Amino acid sequence: MRRVTDAALLPDDLVHAFRRDGVVVLRDLLTPEEVATLAAGVERNLASLSQLGMNATGPDRPGAFVEDFRNWTRIPEYERVVRGSALARAGAQLMGSRAARVFHDHLLVKEPGTLDPSPWHQDQPYYCIDGTQTVSFWIPLDPVTRENTLEFVAGSHADGRWFMPRSFVRKTPMVFEEGALDEVPDVEADRDAHPIVGWAMEPGDAVAFNMLTLHAAGGSPTRRRAFSLRLTGDDVTYAPRPHRTSPPFPELAATDGSGLAAGAPLAHPLFPVLWPTGHVDA
Repeated sequence: MRRVTDAALLPDDLVHAFRRDGVVVLRDLLTPEEVATLAAGVERNLASLSQLGMNATGPDRPGAFVEDFRNWTRIPEYERVVRGSALARAGAQLMGSRAARVFHDHLLVKEPGTLDPSPWHQDQPYYCIDGTQTVSFWIPLDPVTRENTLEFVAGSHADGRWFMPRSFVRKTPMVFEEGALDEVPDVEADRDAHPIVGWAMEPGDAVAFNMLTLHAAGGSPTRRRAFSLRLTGDDVTYAPRPHRTSPPFPELAATDGSGLAAGAPLAHPLFPVLWPTGHVDA
């Protein structure tokens, strides 16, 4: 596997684009061996979904959109790539953070003929974290056309606004009380009014985006396997929410000393520092 050194991994213009637009595409970030390892991990994961696994396709709809969360420590192929690839080093550089912690992993598989889109949304309102130094990597393991790729509204993270998280299928509110946050803008109603970006991608490429950047994806006529890794930086803290987050981290609410206090940094065994390597929380 590729071993990342202390040398800068990404050019400055790419880092600047990430901070301006909230999203960049990184070509060939993973090696062919790492892609094959992730693909094997996806098949292992699909054969044994966790309790958080689900089919996010609507009732009586064709295809299947399979999601699962928090599997990187139980799927050995995932762990090898999470710990051994360039992802954490690239993430730290994009975030402008001294360190990059793993937050969680996310499996997203759209089986052939899945018509249901993934609606426009932000990621961070679904989570139990506050802070601005965040990055999600979306890593397709199958070729993705421009028509079937993940799309983003460039710069939508910049004003720091949070939008209401909702269930993709039922459209019911999640995490927060109804009305607590503004609704997601209706991007599809006037696409030309928004700076929408997206890229055709090959296995080994990754899209990196801030957790407040609006994004969406359409259905898929062919199989589309993707693995996402969410990383956090120095300013991210634990933020308990009124309702269950997605994914949930009930361990953090423990009162026996093993949990986290509201506003505490994510110095917890669930969220080890991946970069720099060898870091151990005090």
